[in-house]
Amino acid sequence: MRFTELSLPGAFLVEIEPRADERGFFARTFCEQEFAEAGLVNRFPQASVSYNTKRGTVRGMHFQDDPHGETKLVRCVAGAVHDVIVDLRKDQPSYGRSIAVELSAANRCALYIPKGFAHGFQSLADHSELLYLIDVSYVADAARGVRWNDPFIDVKWPEPIAVISDRDLAFADWVP
Repeated sequence: MRFTELSLPGAFLVEIEPRADERGFFARTFCEQEFAEAGLVNRFPQASVSYNTKRGTVRGMHFQDDPHGETKLVRCVAGAVHDVIVDLRKDQPSYGRSIAVELSAANRCALYIPKGFAHGFQSLADHSELLYLIDVSYVADAARGVRWNDPFIDVKWPEPIAVISDRDLAFADWVP
């Protein structure tokens, strides 16, 4: 695997290194030892799936409040998504900045999202599905969010919004 740190400290794009032959290829998508050697969280006791029927679906921007902050490893296993993270760590120079990457079944990349970040995405294809590995168990009372079109985080969604939940529409703006 190749780990490329993104412009927000602690966030990484994780690329596979396929070993190909006449059958196709084989590649590791996670290795506890390699993640540890890269200084990343390497234990993910929870896995979740997000399936999105329609292109243009937005989910986000989600995070868990301390002390239940989550580190996530997110991979698109079907379709494609415009995946966005926002640094909400007030003690970091990158506070309030966002970045986006395309995750797709075709590029097979994963996004490593450290705790302290809000996360969301927009599906770029019908029937897009994401696999999440998460380092802590979900705590419903700690679930929080930032409005998907909050001017402070200034996310540029590439598609018209086709579907968004009432919950995500109701999130307040982030208060810097």
